[in-house]
Amino acid sequence: MTQEVNPKETTRAYAYEMWMKAQMPMVTLIKTLDVTRLRRINRKRGLKFNMLMCWCIGRAATQVKEFYMLPVGDKLIRYDTIAVNTIVANSQGEVSSCDIPFSEDLACFNKDYLRLTRQVAETCENHDLTDSMVIGTSALAQYDIDGAVGMYSGIFNNPFMIWGAYRRRWFKTTLTVSFQFHHTQMDGAHAARFLGKLQDAINSF
Repeated sequence: MTQEVNPKETTRAYAYEMWMKAQMPMVTLIKTLDVTRLRRINRKRGLKFNMLMCWCIGRAATQVKEFYMLPVGDKLIRYDTIAVNTIVANSQGEVSSCDIPFSEDLACFNKDYLRLTRQVAETCENHDLTDSMVIGTSALAQYDIDGAVGMYSGIFNNPFMIWGAYRRRWFKTTLTVSFQFHHTQMDGAHAARFLGKLQDAINSF
């Protein structure tokens, strides 16, 4: 469910006035995460690393209230639920977009992830959830990159994460992620807190 809210009646009133009409309202933070636990679970339980990352992103986001509001057009919209988007290689050799509803239940999220990404890959049709606040992701898992900055289209204001290949060093595996967000939605401190909670979600396995 979505609801338009009066920005002046929210904690984002000042940010709305300052950043809604800015030519470049997006901010990007880059952080290196310790994903050793995810890699172990990926190997021992056969769960996809990308699915595990998406679940941790969703779990961390649900703990930061700013994720539930998003500027859409010139309006500020409040959402009841969160979803995580992943880019899928489809049967035509191109890519399609797939929104996966977040569930605290990892087994449920994994089931939806596998079902929806398979459906999108086979049909080459995007799966969009318009009633959820969607966090975009793009995993360049075959490439060793140090960071990435997303594009601002002026149409989509959703938060977005990008990462490349993880790096193995002795008994530790790290992954550098970039997190882009609209300044109206949250401030740098909120984004940094989210990244900290993302590390906590990874560690909690």
